Amino acid sequence: MKILRHRLEFATTAPIQIIDVTAQVRDWLAATGVKDGLLTLISLHTTARINVNERETQLERDIITFLKRFVPRDGDYLHNLEPIDGRDNAHSHLIGLLMNSSETIPVAGGALVLGEWQSIFFIELDGPRPKRGIELQLLGND
Repeated sequence: MKILRHRLEFATTAPIQIIDVTAQVRDWLAATGVKDGLLTLISLHTTARINVNERETQLERDIITFLKRFVPRDGDYLHNLEPIDGRDNAHSHLIGLLMNSSETIPVAGGALVLGEWQSIFFIELDGPRPKRGIELQLLGND
């Protein structure tokens, strides 16, 4: 059994942003030669999440609208009174409570086991940020 790790890094450009990382993950998986196993992806940030969902432009807009309405940025949050990093980002942490920080996806025949409409998303909740990352860990066999 192999244990392999990889990190994806990128910048974000919007306060809430959905970034499809499926192609990058597939490319890395193909380069490993692993045929069967489990791939875990984890966000390295408390204000960004990993999600498997449908890639469709209007749905992505709906998701962003829903998150903004559900936990508004201008709420009366105690965390914003003395934020550790100077960012008024309590809303981002609260939205994060509703989402996964990681996803585990089976690998079979060298491919991710995803449904026809499923993609892997990194969801920025506190952008823009110059450097964000996802850690990938693959357990599997050739």
